[in-house]
Amino acid sequence: MTHRPDAGPTPPPGCPAHQAHQAHQAHQAQQARPPHQAPPAYQGPGTPLYGPDFAADPQAVYRRLRQNGPAAPVELAPRVQATLVTDYRAALEVLRSPDRFVKDARHWRALADGRVAPDNPVVPMMAYRPNCLFSDGDDHLRYRQAVDDSLARIDPNALRGYAERSADSLIDRFTALGEADLLGSYAKVLPLLVFQQLFGCPPELGDRLVEGFSGIFDGVDAERADALITSSLLELIALKREQPGADMTSWLMAHPVQLGDEEMLHQLVVLIGAGTEPQQNLIANALRLLLSDDRFAGDLAGGSMPVEDALDEVLWLDPPMANYGIHYPLEDLDFGGVPLRAGEPVVVSFAAANTDPALRSDRRTGNRAHLAWSAGPHHCPAKDAARLIAAAAVEKLLDRLPDVELAVPADRLVWRPGPFHRALTALPVRFPPVPVPAPAPAPVHPGQPDRPGPPGDRPGHPSADHLPPETSGESRWNARPAPSRSIPPAVTSTARQPASAPTGRPPLWSSLVAWWHGQ
Repeated sequence: MTHRPDAGPTPPPGCPAHQAHQAHQAHQAQQARPPHQAPPAYQGPGTPLYGPDFAADPQAVYRRLRQNGPAAPVELAPRVQATLVTDYRAALEVLRSPDRFVKDARHWRALADGRVAPDNPVVPMMAYRPNCLFSDGDDHLRYRQAVDDSLARIDPNALRGYAERSADSLIDRFTALGEADLLGSYAKVLPLLVFQQLFGCPPELGDRLVEGFSGIFDGVDAERADALITSSLLELIALKREQPGADMTSWLMAHPVQLGDEEMLHQLVVLIGAGTEPQQNLIANALRLLLSDDRFAGDLAGGSMPVEDALDEVLWLDPPMANYGIHYPLEDLDFGGVPLRAGEPVVVSFAAANTDPALRSDRRTGNRAHLAWSAGPHHCPAKDAARLIAAAAVEKLLDRLPDVELAVPADRLVWRPGPFHRALTALPVRFPPVPVPAPAPAPVHPGQPDRPGPPGDRPGHPSADHLPPETSGESRWNARPAPSRSIPPAVTSTARQPASAPTGRPPLWSSLVAWWHGQ
């Protein structure tokens, strides 16, 4: 693997020299493109990766595409052409070769010359942003350092505890009903509660961010969704500049790389986006597998909880982001007999690569060689946290509702159309109604007056209306000292009940669940 020689130290952010340096880098990237005079004639679409037919059986499409070699032409949306990599080894070659394949979408010729309209529904998922996902070289290293260091400060025990308490609060809302949509009422909501706490996000901003990110992933009014995300995150950034706390947003701000507001905005876009839609898909797909596959159903009936096995299976066969890892060749290439043109999108199919017949193995339990988290310099930095949240969500639901079963046959579940994700439209289940457990009274210590404890004093059973409050300065997220004096230190002892929505408002996300159901 080769790298470009260092062109010298980068000036500090915010100064005129840094702005000039960025402009010079952008000019060099434009000049480095192989010359082309006019957009080529439209040559017709490749295999479409959108619509209900692809959503219903993507593996059938991947099998057909493999007949073309390690990669094949596809259409991500009307008039958005790309090449989809379906071969496992070829996928690794793309992901691990930053000297030949770059992430910076400013190399995307079709967008630059107008063949792809800016309001195309897939553009927000593909267009350049100054963050760790869409950058290369020194810029990527700088962004990735801030993200990795901030994520490393999260105490996994505190994260799991909060995920479990959030799960309990959601299950309490439907446990007495005997039926539920585990997607709209559980898998979609739980990651939102977690990121609301993790990023120090007030509930009203959280509502708007959820709507925005759902629109981006679904390709529904993408321009409006993008604007909603931007305005909401700018409000969050302004809030944390004034009131920093023990949360990811504040830690990113205080990191020695000194991210500006625009850079902060785009790091949050990729972190929160990856923590919502893909996370909910992982939870829902794992629950679907556990409730529909006889291999796991037998274990559940026998009292064991093969959740980790189910997660391995889902990450191999139905990864929450099925096709992504978008790269752009720096020059025209012959890629295993498939011609790749400079500046045209190359999309890695994690789902197809994971099921490549050349792997010759059905032993997926405990095997973490899948590409669900990508690979190479842009692999997912939060994969451990994502898996932890998913495991906590699935285990808690099966523990609270051991007799839960699908309300419809598994083959009648409907998958949401879209080129990138593997996502259900709903996951209806039924179960014997279970009364909501009453909170246990708080213990009275000698010398203290009798007083009721907060709703969350009994571990795992917060109020059904809201999660237990936490006083300012008592967050237990971080497990390491802060790298900056501008952030209040967070206590790292035993976990406490994290912050949540204030009382006196409708149940969290209720309007959003109705909106989702209407899609």
